[in-house]
Amino acid sequence: MGWMSIFQMNGDIPEPVLGFNCVGGNAASLVLKFLRQGGTMVTYGGMSKKPVTVSTSSFIFKELSLRGFWLQKWLGKDKAEESREMIDRLLALVKDGKLKYKMELAPFEDFNTALDKAVGKLGSQPKQVIKF
Repeated sequence: MGWMSIFQMNGDIPEPVLGFNCVGGNAASLVLKFLRQGGTMVTYGGMSKKPVTVSTSSFIFKELSLRGFWLQKWLGKDKAEESREMIDRLLALVKDGKLKYKMELAPFEDFNTALDKAVGKLGSQPKQVIKF
């Protein structure tokens, strides 16, 4: 939800047509809230171990669609070349500044703090990457 809400507050871009959910539960509901009419949410994980709950109005009035994606199954279908091309394309977008992500590099000595940030105990934080 974090990246969507930042864009929405800035008003720089239109409502997204595509949202990604790896948490489930309330986080999935928040992703749906920001999608535009006819948008799609793709769920690829369930870190909260809570079900994805969708309001009836999201289906009827916003005409939203829900999809599931299982990366391991997709990669297992003899997709090595296709997945390599996709990764190269994504990395090129990052290099060109067209795709951005937030992360924080933490030394191994700060493992406990990085873990607290990763699980949300210290508020909304970027992804934590531990340097060994």
